Amino acid sequence: MDFDVTTDERLTTVDVTDRVEAAIPEDCEEGMCTAFARHTTAALVVQENEPRLRGDLESFLSGLVPDEGHAHDELDGNADSHLRATLLGPSAAVPIADGELALGRWQSIFLVECDGPRTRQVSVTVTS
Repeated sequence: MDFDVTTDERLTTVDVTDRVEAAIPEDCEEGMCTAFARHTTAALVVQENEPRLRGDLESFLSGLVPDEGHAHDELDGNADSHLRATLLGPSAAVPIADGELALGRWQSIFLVECDGPRTRQVSVTVTS
């Protein structure tokens, strides 16, 4: 199953937990769910859904990777976005137990937009 995520800022996070969980077939009690961002300038992470922490993540990525000064910028000006997404990775894998994502108490799945605003596609695969 695929779904789209529309972002409204260059660097932001979007909680996609409910949309990923909705992709689990009703007859799947146990297995593994993998969500994959089909882009080189977006990532998926498992993290706490707390607004200050989400802001901290965005600030951390901005501070870790400068916005300018990269060779790829000569092509299309978004090397920082590629580098930030590379640090985080394009996928998140979560076990399924009792037909639901077996996330920890404070865990959620986020798309991290590094080159927005854009519409992104996330693919979800479930194996049982």
